[in-house]
Amino acid sequence: MPHSYVSCCMHYVFSTKDRRKTISHEIKERLWAYMGGIAKENKMKALAIGGTANHVHILLILPSAIPIAKAMQLIKGGLSKWVSDTFPMLRNFAWQEGYGAFSISVSGIDDTIAYIQNQEEHHRRRTFEEEFLSFLKKHGIEYDERYIWG
Repeated sequence: MPHSYVSCCMHYVFSTKDRRKTISHEIKERLWAYMGGIAKENKMKALAIGGTANHVHILLILPSAIPIAKAMQLIKGGLSKWVSDTFPMLRNFAWQEGYGAFSISVSGIDDTIAYIQNQEEHHRRRTFEEEFLSFLKKHGIEYDERYIWG
């Protein structure tokens, strides 16, 4: 077969270093737009981007040539540099080392987009830590809580 056909939809979740509330309302929209630009520049398609002051959700369609970890490296690395260069008051901005990556079926895309777009409301009832642990449990991912928060 001369061509590869791939459907890889990933819901990434990652937090600021130590889950500090450093993503203000003033920079949030610019941050989301820049993240979408990084995705597009690297032939990924961002279907939804959202989050709160201490974490981000991004739903990406990955091309066959970009592994799950490489996509996150491109997004987080590009964002860190841009935030430090663009916002002098955030020169020490950093992301937590790890991330969550959860596969999404085609039938789950609309619900995942709605979930990502409703982050502010969602987190009035649930912390980031509670949310992240529920994702791990839902996807059957084993973890040791002593090491999960880095």
